[in-house]
Amino acid sequence: MSEHEKCCGGEHHEHNHDGDCGCGSEHDTITLTLDDGTVVECAVLSVFPAGDYDYVALLPITNDGEAESDEVFLYRYAELEDGEVELENIENDEEYEIVAEAFDALLDDEEYEELFDDEEE
Repeated sequence: MSEHEKCCGGEHHEHNHDGDCGCGSEHDTITLTLDDGTVVECAVLSVFPAGDYDYVALLPITNDGEAESDEVFLYRYAELEDGEVELENIENDEEYEIVAEAFDALLDDEEYEELFDDEEE
């Protein structure tokens, strides 16, 4: 299994505006239904450009809005004309590497580690 297949397991989703990953800030949320039927609520960490597309970074959260782990799901992201959000799986390892590098750079720029400092205390 490739890295992007491990990270990008599902296609079906719902979009909400009431999430909390435990960082103290409210996030939009997306509910994913993975290929195995598992339903995962995720906080939207960021929507960012990489290459020819926009992508979204999603953090799985618990029912209490806390981060389940530090695993992040990455998907292609598009907002449709009717306001709905469309997620698509990342197509191949090359695309995944481009997206992962862009997300890592975003984390460096935003000092993402601060989001998890409260959880470690």
